[in-house]
Amino acid sequence: MADTGEKTVKKRNASFELLRIVAMIMILCLHYNSHAEVLLELGLPASGVKIYATIIESLAITGLNTYVLLSGFFLSKGKVKPSRIISLICQVYFYTILISLAMMLVGTYTVDSGDSAYKLVQYLFPISSEHYWFVTAYVIMYVMAPVMNAAIENLTRKQLKTVIIGLLIWFSIVKSFVPVMFVTDHHGYDYGWFLVLYLISGYIRKYDVVLFYDAARSVGVFVVSSLLIAAMSIGLYYVNLLRGGLTYYAGVPLDLNFIFTLTGSLGLFSFFRFYRMRENRFADCVRFVAPFTFGVYLLHMHIEIAGRWLWWLEHIFGEVPKDSVLLFAWHQLRCVLVVFAAGVFVDWIRKMIFDYVGRVLKDTALFKKIRQWDEELC
Repeated sequence: MADTGEKTVKKRNASFELLRIVAMIMILCLHYNSHAEVLLELGLPASGVKIYATIIESLAITGLNTYVLLSGFFLSKGKVKPSRIISLICQVYFYTILISLAMMLVGTYTVDSGDSAYKLVQYLFPISSEHYWFVTAYVIMYVMAPVMNAAIENLTRKQLKTVIIGLLIWFSIVKSFVPVMFVTDHHGYDYGWFLVLYLISGYIRKYDVVLFYDAARSVGVFVVSSLLIAAMSIGLYYVNLLRGGLTYYAGVPLDLNFIFTLTGSLGLFSFFRFYRMRENRFADCVRFVAPFTFGVYLLHMHIEIAGRWLWWLEHIFGEVPKDSVLLFAWHQLRCVLVVFAAGVFVDWIRKMIFDYVGRVLKDTALFKKIRQWDEELC
């Protein structure tokens, strides 16, 4: 074929980009349930809304693992550029600092002399102070990616599989069945579990592992896993209500490193590997929106916003309905979509600012040095 001199631009896989959007919407559902205080609580009366919210929680809890699996699947393909890590950290600072300044300007910044010093540390060192626990774990995973990639590429298949199985026993399998809390278990809310997910997705990518045979079975694994989580959560609530005990274990089914949360995440991830979106305007729209999903998280989970966004939306849509499942579901859907859209819009603005700064400073010594690091290390 003759060389036309034109570069072929490789499009992002629209199916995986859609999964990125779905996973973030699932995460928003988790946060809505938490802030609305509608989940089953041990010792307190149940209701239709609480049971429904717990079922939604059981479906949505797989979203966070899936988001990490997706990131690991692509990061493990090649070398991670230092410029990408720097850009990710700058994106975090954009939200932690600028949102706080914006809140001060409009007079809604919370001031407490007792914690002002600690809050300042959370803004200046958002990763070390876990301003966002997810971002701390995610950035550490990103920084560790070159080491993880070296392990994935240089270990034999048997060695890599053995390491993954050993880590799963340590982080997931044992805690899933032992009704006693282990000191080293952080319920999957740390970088240790993210590194396990990274190795799993890297293994799937390298050896092109076909999970669950086809799309239908993959959906089945996701649905069955989620229903098992819901059944255990509701069942353990009533066991505790009637007989007492199992206070700790009642919350285990909704942990990120619970075995059925993992299988559900793998089922969801596997379905989108089989699913092929048609190339049309919707696919292009998905490709446009998906890169901004991380910004959605950074916006709505900023410490000045996390506890307020639902309260703000209640001024628009009314208070969270707690007597009607249908009204609750409708309220949740609208709130989640509004927060998602707002997050995408703000991160789009952030990207335009970053792109502009990149163009202006392209020929400065700092940016030349960063490009040099990319070339030397990648």
